[in-house]
Amino acid sequence: MRNKQRFARRVSAVFKEIPHLNSSTRRGDSLIPAGDRRARERTVANPYWRIQEKPKIRNGPRSVHLIPVIQSKEDAMVSKTRKRVLIDKYTAPPSLDPIYEAYLYCNVPDKTDHGLEGHAPPDYKLLSVHVMIRHGDRYPLYGIPNTKAPAIDCTRIPNREPSHQLLEKFIKTRNDAAKGQLDSPLNNIALFPSHTVCEMGELTQTGVVQHLLNGDHLHDTYIRKHKLLPDNWTMKQLYVESTGKSRTLESGLALMYSLLPKFDWGKIHIRYQWSTIFCSNSCDCPMRNHYLDEEQRRQYSLRIKNNLLEEAYNDMANIVGVPTRQLRAANPIDSLLCHFCHNISFPCTEHGCINLDHLRAMKAHQLEDERDRQEKKLYYKYALLATHPILSQTVTRMQQIIQGKKDAIFALYSAHDVTVAPLLSALGIPNAGFPRYGARLIFEIWQYVKDKKKYFVRILYNGDDVTSQTSFCSRPKPHSRLHLCPFENFLTFVTKDVFAVFNSTNYYDACHRRVF
Repeated sequence: MRNKQRFARRVSAVFKEIPHLNSSTRRGDSLIPAGDRRARERTVANPYWRIQEKPKIRNGPRSVHLIPVIQSKEDAMVSKTRKRVLIDKYTAPPSLDPIYEAYLYCNVPDKTDHGLEGHAPPDYKLLSVHVMIRHGDRYPLYGIPNTKAPAIDCTRIPNREPSHQLLEKFIKTRNDAAKGQLDSPLNNIALFPSHTVCEMGELTQTGVVQHLLNGDHLHDTYIRKHKLLPDNWTMKQLYVESTGKSRTLESGLALMYSLLPKFDWGKIHIRYQWSTIFCSNSCDCPMRNHYLDEEQRRQYSLRIKNNLLEEAYNDMANIVGVPTRQLRAANPIDSLLCHFCHNISFPCTEHGCINLDHLRAMKAHQLEDERDRQEKKLYYKYALLATHPILSQTVTRMQQIIQGKKDAIFALYSAHDVTVAPLLSALGIPNAGFPRYGARLIFEIWQYVKDKKKYFVRILYNGDDVTSQTSFCSRPKPHSRLHLCPFENFLTFVTKDVFAVFNSTNYYDACHRRVF
């Protein structure tokens, strides 16, 4: 009985504090006990890699066996009634944990992806779908000074994990890419890396698999179940836009390859979007820039008040041998998240090693910043003006579908975190968090079959139905139990409510009239 109580206390301790590396950790140290030969071959930077593999986990100086390796006599006597204590990789800690949030951000590919897309009562018909995605896992955009960059192989190898059943065929599609229609400068971008080590910002194989899984899931619900696109689909039924980065272009192609009934380069037309906020020809908005400047000042003010964050930056600066200001400008969290997501040991120098506590401090500040951002509403005002062009474009396409046109039944925008984040904010979705790799935001348009003049919108984020969380459809209505929002609500929000925040009646006025 005493052993059982001790085991229960140790398991409970795991959830109170996620295992972390202390400041004395050096290259090659591991969180896995020395007796585990296989685990010792891989240096642990991400404790959740080990949790999902159900290992022994070190919590401070003591080892915790989540599954007893050797049963005592007392344990053996109760083995038939004893429940196994496992930590599933989707199990969240009881309170918000920065490292767990970092793990969710990685979006480590699973064998399948699930979600509530395409779910509606039988009396409703799906007419159109509009998808905004963030590109998949990428190589860092910044490097930590005086340290070796993470060596990640950017070649696409089907028999290397993570992989997907369609990866090999997807790689071979490059041979027919010349048949596709890619707007300039997209037609000058290499569809797949030809070099071994990833370069700055390039999509990794993990990122490709993330969107093959996204497309697989959407194929099952939109193509197989709802027959949204027929086998003989045409170019007009598909609308695709991508920014001019290889990571967004390849992410969009990966999703389309596993989504479409029959992928055909001859029917693919990808339009170039020069703006990361997809504002197209409506980017002239001085007040949008004003609110962004105010938001950046808010971020700076919050950051300089965070002593724990400053201590972490000072410690890392001493380790890599550069001034703190220079290290901060290098945005080290970008590189450290790459190490974390790929389970690569953090950088070390002769002065020590960067460790999980440093990442924890930076990620904790991000979470605090998100809470403060929601309270101050500066980012919200920026988001309303930044996303109005793309929301207006979406509403226009929906209206055309409602009028009976069959063009752009499925629309895909392959974008970035700075595209998805303001959309979530503008829609009024609370606690959405920073967009993970491979994030998807989906707008569905439905028709009520028994009254064909009634149309509804449904909004989903990473498979979760967030329709009732939006600012324009949060009030309980008879249809709310169906998780559907009248299209008129969405239309009114985009064409009127957005401007009311700025005491204006149109986009131009909201963008050019200073509000005091």
